[in-house]
Amino acid sequence: MASEEASLRALESLMTEFFHNCTTNERKREIEELLNNFAQQIGAWRFCLYFLSSTRNDYVMMYSLTVFENLINKMWLGVPSQDKMEIRSCLPKLLLAHHKTLPYFIRNKLCKVIVDIGRQDWPMFYHDFFTNILQLIQSPVTTPLGLIMLKTTSEELACPREDLSVARKEELRKLLLDQVQTVLGLLTGILESIWDKHSVTAATPPPSPSSGESGGDLLSSLLQSPSAAKLLNQPIPILDSESEYICSLALECLAHLFSWIPLSTSITPSLLTTIFHFARFGCDTRARKMSSVNGSSQNSVLGQERGRLGILAMSCINELMSKNCVPMEFEEYLLRMFQQTFYLLQKITKENNAHTVKSRLEELDESYIEKFTDFLRLFVSVHLRRIESYSQFPVVEFLALLFKYTFHQPTHEGYFSCLDIWTLFLDYLTSKIKSRLADKEAVLNRYEDALVLLLTEVLNRIQFRYNQAQLEELDDETLDDDQQTEWQRYLRQSLEVVAKVMELLPTHAFSTLFPVLQDNLEVYLGLQQFVVTSGTGHRLNITAENDCRRLHCSLRDLSSLLQAVGRLAEYFIGDVFAARFNDALTVVERLVKVTLYGSQIKLYNIETAVPSVLKPDLIDVHAQSLAALQAYSHWLAQFYSEVHRQNPEQFISLVSTALEAITPLISSKVQEKLLLSACHLLVSLATTVRPVFLIRIPAVQKVFNRITDTSAQRLPDKAQVLVCRALSNVLLLPWPNLPESEQQWAVRSTNHASLISALTREYRHLKSSAILPQRKVRLEDTKVIIHQTLSVLEDIVESISGESTKSRQICYQSLQESVQVSLALFPAFIHQSDVTDEMLSFFLTLFQGLRVQMGVPFTEQIIQTFLNMFTREQLAESILHEGSTGCRVVEKFLKILQVVVQEPGQVFKPFLPSIISLCMEQVYPIIAERSSPDVKAELFELLFRVLHHNWRYFFKSSVLASVQRGMAEEQMENEAQFSAIMQAFGQSFLQPDIHLFKQNLFYLETLNTKQKLYHKKIFRTTMLFQFVNVLLQVLVHKSHDLLQEEIGIAIYNMASVDFDSFYSAFLTEFLASCDGVDSNQKNVLGRNFKMDRDLPSFTQNVHRLVNDLRYYRLCNDSLPPGTVKL
Repeated sequence: MASEEASLRALESLMTEFFHNCTTNERKREIEELLNNFAQQIGAWRFCLYFLSSTRNDYVMMYSLTVFENLINKMWLGVPSQDKMEIRSCLPKLLLAHHKTLPYFIRNKLCKVIVDIGRQDWPMFYHDFFTNILQLIQSPVTTPLGLIMLKTTSEELACPREDLSVARKEELRKLLLDQVQTVLGLLTGILESIWDKHSVTAATPPPSPSSGESGGDLLSSLLQSPSAAKLLNQPIPILDSESEYICSLALECLAHLFSWIPLSTSITPSLLTTIFHFARFGCDTRARKMSSVNGSSQNSVLGQERGRLGILAMSCINELMSKNCVPMEFEEYLLRMFQQTFYLLQKITKENNAHTVKSRLEELDESYIEKFTDFLRLFVSVHLRRIESYSQFPVVEFLALLFKYTFHQPTHEGYFSCLDIWTLFLDYLTSKIKSRLADKEAVLNRYEDALVLLLTEVLNRIQFRYNQAQLEELDDETLDDDQQTEWQRYLRQSLEVVAKVMELLPTHAFSTLFPVLQDNLEVYLGLQQFVVTSGTGHRLNITAENDCRRLHCSLRDLSSLLQAVGRLAEYFIGDVFAARFNDALTVVERLVKVTLYGSQIKLYNIETAVPSVLKPDLIDVHAQSLAALQAYSHWLAQFYSEVHRQNPEQFISLVSTALEAITPLISSKVQEKLLLSACHLLVSLATTVRPVFLIRIPAVQKVFNRITDTSAQRLPDKAQVLVCRALSNVLLLPWPNLPESEQQWAVRSTNHASLISALTREYRHLKSSAILPQRKVRLEDTKVIIHQTLSVLEDIVESISGESTKSRQICYQSLQESVQVSLALFPAFIHQSDVTDEMLSFFLTLFQGLRVQMGVPFTEQIIQTFLNMFTREQLAESILHEGSTGCRVVEKFLKILQVVVQEPGQVFKPFLPSIISLCMEQVYPIIAERSSPDVKAELFELLFRVLHHNWRYFFKSSVLASVQRGMAEEQMENEAQFSAIMQAFGQSFLQPDIHLFKQNLFYLETLNTKQKLYHKKIFRTTMLFQFVNVLLQVLVHKSHDLLQEEIGIAIYNMASVDFDSFYSAFLTEFLASCDGVDSNQKNVLGRNFKMDRDLPSFTQNVHRLVNDLRYYRLCNDSLPPGTVKL
């Protein structure tokens, strides 16, 4: 005993030293090593048992339990059975003796260690494991302990980690399922008895009718039975802390059980009703009030605990709700659950003299509200379609409650979550109407009032006029992961709801929105009378603080409403164009008027009393009016095609006025936000609407002159690119509604050539000087010219790449000289990776859009130039020494080659050998060993395209020959290159990059689907099982666990080429080569792999093999040295 006592003292002092803040990391490592060595000794557990029963030091107890945990989970197989019996008997006794005095985290850890033993030994060697838990629960003194054991058992046995064989996992689940009915009965009994016991003694008088706690008509319609309503209206009992604690443990157990047991009649109505009783704790504001009135900390803790019971009960309900698969016999239970939850919803949204709904929601626990919102989301997304058909479920009344709940949320996040629920509901309604067009009107009539109310309220919520206090709180500066501010997210989510209602009820939605827009427009258009001329320019003569504040709110609202009107543009085109023509025309006329007004009185340049606030507001309204008008460009295009023959005056007037509004803004002096909105509108008019008269409008000619005038100040990059795209498209895109003979291609071609010539003048002059060595200053200037010119040209090519042949021909004619200049400049800048990057971007766009127009000889010249320039040294320099820009250069070069190898026909086939050799002999060796994913994805895509589009380069046979020769093997050519490519794919599966793994697995599977890769003789005989082996090893090592399913399917597709060989040869070889398992275990693994040939069974077998192989290795690793296994 003395040695145990001494060891304990030593351990206590080591632990104290370890956690002391003066101990160095070096010393901590020494202590850690000492403790680990101690734990590894055979028989260390005996000391730990003594430590546990003899110490009060938390660290020592925790260490001792960790030793047990390690022993049970990793070394149990090698522990003598006598020792196991002793441990199984001592630890539960220890727990029973000390559970009341142990710190909760030590007690929980001890419970887990005992459950771990059960996980290994129940029922064979530890037959009373579960019976003991049930007895603990049934004995009042140990109920809490029993519940903790039960929850731990559910966590550890129902969804065990992978350190068990599949057969044991299945056995445990079955054993637990057999106990579910008993366990649920026990838990129901505990909760019911506590509730009933405290209900009887609660001497609270029933609430008076005025206090608003009474049922109301909706309740009886929801619950159908007066007795249930009466039951739910009883006052909530006041529980002592012990009962509170037991109830919270019971509810935690239920929540975990519900996460894995199937819905069945074991979940009885009385259990559900009891859970709902407890859910009421969350909506009981009186409990929290009492605690704040009495002020004592004990009472306030009690209030929080009661709230927590409500949260736990809602967690149970949500676990049941989230199950999509509902057996027929359970549907009635679900209906009852919904009825009871909506009783709760009514309760927390009830107004009375003392409370508004919002103040009531503010008093409830935030987590409870979150759980409740989750419930509503699950109800709408999973069960509404099921429940809506029940006549006894009043959906419209439910929507009324959801409406109150949504618009009284105390937090923005809560409101966002509720808007999501409405979006789900609107999607449900839209798809329901599309599938049942016959009774569309009946469905819409049922919900019309609710939808109109929703629309009006959402619109009010985005307006400062009604909701200033809340909107001012939203941050409009910090960007989130989606690159939007909190205010933008708020507005966007709200407008999505507006748009969805518009889709269902276009007329209502329009008549609700347009008058509101009109009101704010009046204010904006009325500002002209307050503009006065001052010494420095124009000034807005509104100075009173209150007036400025009101103007600020009105402008913010106008900006939001303009976005709303823009968002609805899609609901005026297509089939409904004629029916909704007048509404759309009214909108577009207003928008054109507003944009012109803004540009004419130059509100964006005006002086204001509060420049930091009002100036951005005025700029924003102007920009949003242009953006809203841009949203109607598809409507304008349809208007043009429908009226161009008979009455085009109205259309011409709209377009001309819009251009008058745009032109003054295309200037480097205008704020960028406004300038870009004007440019985008110009691009849409030129690209989407394409009126024939655009080029003749003076405003457009003015823009042409400004852009081609070299003395004028250049616009910022983005704007310059957009304006050039618009002008190029005016000349290149075919006019709608006109035959080819009236397209005036000759004139347009000449004009386009002179436009491009003016835009590239400086760039083309670089050709003569490019050969000379560049001075530093000159080099920077040259780079600027290259950047500015290529960004414009690349954009012009990209915008017409999908257009007619004629447009692309004219485009290439105009660009031809610049393209040749680019090719001549390329070698001079090969060491400037930023310039090479832009040049290759330009060439990539040319190859994607204008390859046919460039013609074969010139294309060959470009490819040859690139292949000559990208020597191995140059590639290495780019990839290894120039960082991300250098890698981008190589990636773009590989992308160009991807376009080349995909080209049908024989034209570029002569390049294949040099492209493959570049990939395999130059690029691949540089990147193969690098852990960085740079360049790899593009290289493997290129290799995939080489195979996919040039299969005949490797496999010669024609379809005819293979039919004639039955299944005779086709000729194989370029075998060495094919093998090298396949080997590279195989190597990529041994690397950690999961994205590359997924991409390459997909490529192999595609080649198999399209070209039967796995069936080819060379693959089947020399590579097939190497690949299967690598994929199985990846599963065993768990390095790419997210792709388990994809890997399983790929293994099946490979094995299915030759199942006989897979089962007779490969599987045996694979198991033979596995280390860490003995021959008996290998035999068991082989026997358990059934010879199934269907995909689901086969992949299940694969995952079983992998799991059990890992399990055996784990067991074997943990056996003490020298163990003899029988």
